[in-house]
Amino acid sequence: MYRKETVTIENSPMEILIFEPEGSGPHPGIVCAQHLPIAHEGLGKDPFTFDVGEAFANAGYVCVIPFVFHWWTPETDIAIKRDEFRDDRCVADIDAAYGLLAGMDSVDENRMGVIGHCWGGRVSWLHACHNANYKALITLYGGRIKLGMGDGATPPIEMAGNIPCPVMGVFGNEDQNPSPADVADLDAALTEAHVPHEFYQYDGAGHGFQDFMNPERYRKEQAKDAWAKIRVFLTDNLG
Repeated sequence: MYRKETVTIENSPMEILIFEPEGSGPHPGIVCAQHLPIAHEGLGKDPFTFDVGEAFANAGYVCVIPFVFHWWTPETDIAIKRDEFRDDRCVADIDAAYGLLAGMDSVDENRMGVIGHCWGGRVSWLHACHNANYKALITLYGGRIKLGMGDGATPPIEMAGNIPCPVMGVFGNEDQNPSPADVADLDAALTEAHVPHEFYQYDGAGHGFQDFMNPERYRKEQAKDAWAKIRVFLTDNLG
């Protein structure tokens, strides 16, 4: 169902997981930015990441998931990775993943989207601000979108006008990063930039409520409803 490829960015090798549906295509493509809790140690240690990739492949999409924490050793504390994270490097990482996906014979490069959970929700927004070819962006409880990361980095929220495609946002009302107030700010930024968007906010759910690997956070009914809405959004915008 999946395979691995490695690309090199500034002399640092980055692993990319590739999930492909049956059939020669061309299929729509999805760049999936990984979530944070386990995946910062390595994609192979994160069952949630594999589940997401397989779900998209089963739905008819070619999905690539890059390991954006390749700049550090796996054992480096996550707090250090947060503090040292740089948006310029992240954009280069997702550029490489996008280029790999767009260059595949089985992919229709005119039907590509980007999605991410948690940390990946921020990354997906960030990269959509730097790639004019996306046809869909989905951010799921992405925090820190109001903050730039790295010296001189522009906060992604301030680049909302660069987003070239419809946006779907999924959030929990018990989350604090992003909080409901943060979500309102994201909504306002997209509205001001005239970017079409639809936000879904779930009561009884906090951060990471789709992560079935975390029983304290997982909310089955809200997760199920969100996935159904994601499928409709992708069908409407990518086919």
